[in-house]
Amino acid sequence: MAKRSRSEKGLPLQSQNPTVDEPTRIRLNQILQEFKNSNEKEYKFDATLSKNERALVHQISQKMGMKSKSSGTAKQRQISVFKTVHKVDADTGLENLPYFAFSEEAQAVLGVLYAHHPPGDGQLVEEMDRRHNDKTDKTRQIKDDTFSKPSMSKAEISEKLEAFSSRMNKTPAKRKITAQRSKLPIAAFKDVITSTVESHQVVLISGETGCGKTTQVPQYILDHAWGKGEACKIVCTQPRRISAMSVAERIASERGETIGENIGYKIRLESKGGKNSSVVLCTTGILLRVLCSFSKCLSRSNTGTMKNNEFEITHIIMDEIHERDRYSDFMMAVVRDMLPSHPHLRLILMSATIDAERFSQYFGGCPVILVPGFTHPVRTFYLEDVLSIVKYKKENHLDNALLNNVTDNNDLSKDDKVSLDEAIHLAWSNDDCDPLLELVTSKGSPKIFNYQHSLTGLTPLMVFAGKGRVGDMCVLLSFGADCHLRSKAGVTALEIAEQENQRETAEILKKHRDSASSNSMEGQKLLDKYLTTVNPEIVDVVLIEQLIRKICMDSKDGGILVFLPGWDEINRTRERLLQSPFFNNSRFTIMSLHSMVPAKEQKKVFLHPPPGCRKIVLSTNIAETAITIDDIVYVIDTGRMKEKSYDPYSNVQTLQSSWVSKASAKQREGRAGRCQPGICYHLYSKYRAASLPDFQVPELRRMPIEELCLQVKMIDPSCKLEEYLSKTLDPPVFESIRNAVAALQDIGALSIDEELTELGEKLGSLPVHPLTCKLIFFAILMNCLDPALTLACASDYRDPFTIPLSLGEKRLAADAKAELASLYGGYGDQLAVIAAFECWHNARTMGLESWFSSQYFVSLTTMHMLHGMRRQLQTELIRSGLIQGDVSRYNVNSHNPGILHAVLVAGLYPMVGTLITPKGAKRVVVETASGHKVRLHQHSVNYKLQSKVAVGRPLVVLDEITRGDGGSMCTRNCTLVGSLPLLLLSGEIAVAPAEDNIDDPNGEDDDEGSESDGATEDDIEFDNKPGEHCENKSCEQGEDKVMSSPDNAVRVIMDRWLYFESRALDVAQLYCLRERLSAAILHKVSHPREPLPPALEASVNAIVHILSSDGLLGMPDQFSKSGGAMASLEVPLVSAQTQTSQKKSLSLSSCRPSNGNLENHAPNSQHVSSRR
Repeated sequence: MAKRSRSEKGLPLQSQNPTVDEPTRIRLNQILQEFKNSNEKEYKFDATLSKNERALVHQISQKMGMKSKSSGTAKQRQISVFKTVHKVDADTGLENLPYFAFSEEAQAVLGVLYAHHPPGDGQLVEEMDRRHNDKTDKTRQIKDDTFSKPSMSKAEISEKLEAFSSRMNKTPAKRKITAQRSKLPIAAFKDVITSTVESHQVVLISGETGCGKTTQVPQYILDHAWGKGEACKIVCTQPRRISAMSVAERIASERGETIGENIGYKIRLESKGGKNSSVVLCTTGILLRVLCSFSKCLSRSNTGTMKNNEFEITHIIMDEIHERDRYSDFMMAVVRDMLPSHPHLRLILMSATIDAERFSQYFGGCPVILVPGFTHPVRTFYLEDVLSIVKYKKENHLDNALLNNVTDNNDLSKDDKVSLDEAIHLAWSNDDCDPLLELVTSKGSPKIFNYQHSLTGLTPLMVFAGKGRVGDMCVLLSFGADCHLRSKAGVTALEIAEQENQRETAEILKKHRDSASSNSMEGQKLLDKYLTTVNPEIVDVVLIEQLIRKICMDSKDGGILVFLPGWDEINRTRERLLQSPFFNNSRFTIMSLHSMVPAKEQKKVFLHPPPGCRKIVLSTNIAETAITIDDIVYVIDTGRMKEKSYDPYSNVQTLQSSWVSKASAKQREGRAGRCQPGICYHLYSKYRAASLPDFQVPELRRMPIEELCLQVKMIDPSCKLEEYLSKTLDPPVFESIRNAVAALQDIGALSIDEELTELGEKLGSLPVHPLTCKLIFFAILMNCLDPALTLACASDYRDPFTIPLSLGEKRLAADAKAELASLYGGYGDQLAVIAAFECWHNARTMGLESWFSSQYFVSLTTMHMLHGMRRQLQTELIRSGLIQGDVSRYNVNSHNPGILHAVLVAGLYPMVGTLITPKGAKRVVVETASGHKVRLHQHSVNYKLQSKVAVGRPLVVLDEITRGDGGSMCTRNCTLVGSLPLLLLSGEIAVAPAEDNIDDPNGEDDDEGSESDGATEDDIEFDNKPGEHCENKSCEQGEDKVMSSPDNAVRVIMDRWLYFESRALDVAQLYCLRERLSAAILHKVSHPREPLPPALEASVNAIVHILSSDGLLGMPDQFSKSGGAMASLEVPLVSAQTQTSQKKSLSLSSCRPSNGNLENHAPNSQHVSSRR
């Protein structure tokens, strides 16, 4: 084994490249993945691993979030891998705990509140119990008739059919559409599809891309139903919004009608059509909510039937089920349960040919209709071939067919096989080679060249070799026909030529075989040498540049598409190409395709470049299936992808580069042959290609499932979650379910016994994630709705900021984002999102929308999306009665900094941490409850925070934590917050004696208990849930001991890991506020149209005023002393790059959030408004 270079020893572990052969790399990775998915806590490798192999195990373990340790000496040295549980150091920060106390202003407000409504007020408790026991409001819901069946008579249906026939024969353009539809591969299966759907409740249609199944199957079913004089409601699901819209428009266009008539769609923000539409396209999530709502009503119906709310959908078509998104997998389980009680319902599943048999078995062996697709032939190269190509620069690799194979994604039909059998038999038995030659030349593809006769196993190459047809045989060899195949008699083409005494063909076959073998050996040597210097899991931008240059030298035109894992790799490749004079000129246009690239830039990839200019597109896997770039001829596949996943064992999301599946590799190949023959270069070896997983892990097993667990409880409140989810095709692991239950319990959606609460039922009814719903409810009570709507929609979609390409613009973008955050005081990425939306909205009304988006690097497309999502969410809140009358009154506190920070906490809890500076580190990190040290992403406004800000361990809320390729954890969006919002809204607080007051019952100090905070269970009073009181004796004794005097110094423990010093009186008042806030939220959810009881109304008013005065306490001094969030509102906009004098004179205050004077936050201030 080669020794690690001296320069490599100082590199981070993930940047090193231990010299290990590829089969061993793959084997070690599989062992560690299996261990990670098992219930074992430790795995020990035997002592046979080499030093480099142990180094690789360390590297892989770190990436997977596990610990590894080597022990032993010399030949007995072994490596062990552990699943570790991170814990916060019990002594960390206990020396200088932050102090929590209400300010004088807050104490005055509390004094008035408790004078009129004292803690333990019997009248208040009685009123709360009475209202809680009352029947919950039955909110009047406006029925959505989009999924109701049209009411049509047979005569009306007959008229529609006649009108359709007349339209399609009226003009040449319409007749052309009809002719094109008839030529699609699926057209031959029209009668089979309609008859099978008629006779079976579930049918699976499996077809390759391009066969026409998505647009034609709904029309076949519609025409068949209308032909029988029957009305129908066909609902087709698509995994993406844009697909639902575009497919609906395409179908309507093919039928010569306007969208919204017989063909409609319903997506999150808009819909076209309604009850009168016989075909409705929608996203999977939309239909899932409809099904869950219906199942819930049915399960709660005493009779089990619902005449007044009958399920009127006649056909459900689920498209793209092979993508295995969590909503599709869950919906299949829901529909499968519905089918027995709805015999009229037909389910049509549509997928690529991937894993079709498994889907069929899931539905009891339902019939499968296989439809061939069409893509052009694609020639493929692998890494060993690519290394040879770039080595021999003078040879034109596009003329040399010896190194490549041709991939054809089209399956042979039954008719093709019969024709080939007959042609091979005629050629071999009767010397009539013309039919075979015609088939080979007209339908040239590997499946044709290498087709083996069903009885004899003879191939076209064997026939031509045995018949001495030298020219025809050479053509097949040049196209990549396999000379190593054996007939059923066990002989190859060479052996047949020798048996038939065909010396010339035998000599050619020998040379071809020897040349291929020599090339194979040379390629393997190049591969082995390459892998000793390059880590195959890190994208080699140098090789990519060399290969693109070689393609451009050996060909004149044709677009080049490069598949890369993520933005960093796209940026590195782009910079590498632009540094070369060969590419940095008018002969090339280099484009980036990534979800964060502005929409205007993304659209450029579809434009054809001018003559003499070649297009190079650097893309993530967004170009795999979602889009087609019609001038792409060459595809470079790095074999890597960034996959967002979820590690249920550490409860952390991961965003890591991983190997693609065989299915994805096939899709990438197909991009080269979508519109013309093409070439695909896989930058991984043939061995690696064979070891790739068949499919990616289903989303249900690699994403958090809180939302689905809540929907399960909405369907059947009495069910066990694990039992219900076990019905899915690939059930989530138990740890995922456990984590989801814990998260839902944290926000009050499920009880400790996993029962659905009233709050949980309301959370499940709104079209946002349940963890975001509590944000909405709290914001309504606080009259701070606008920011909550923005945050809810941005978390469900994406934040609006784009990533510029040039280094200079990146700096400007970072400054612009920080400036927006400063409008609300800074220190917060979520604050920047809120400010960006409101400033954009104001700029839009002033006609400066485009100017604002370019100056502040925000996506107009995203802003319009968020605007529409906010509008719809607000409509849902009005419909449910949660907001009524003038909506503006729910926004009077939208710019109050203390209240706004509390709203943030309500939406992001329990994602909480503290800001610290590790020893020897230059940058601050976030420490979480599990002990993880989470670094701040470079795009966060807090990335460059000075370590002095971390003094006192300020509190931070964050949206998510991801683990990257290096194994380190990172958060992209976080905001610093004060202690009061967290103490009010956290799931649990406890109180214990302050350290100075601890009395050792034995009169001695316990020096060994260094990990204890000095309090025993009897000393600690836990407030697990507001409204619940201790009933056991020890708890009462502990409460008496700790809270015996108002001025007692106590220690407050939040969620069993965050510590504060305080007074007994402040803690008692905090307990009461928590209890009443919880009761107010529950009342608002249960009785949305009723006013709060007087005591709760007064308590909410008090909380509003207290948050206004104390909401920022505990934040860094420069923030809390600056006057809060509005201190920076007048910062002028840097506008040196604007082009008009009008724009030069603008300041950000022109588009800033509109608010009154917010300097004074006293309780009686006119702009601090609570619920009336």
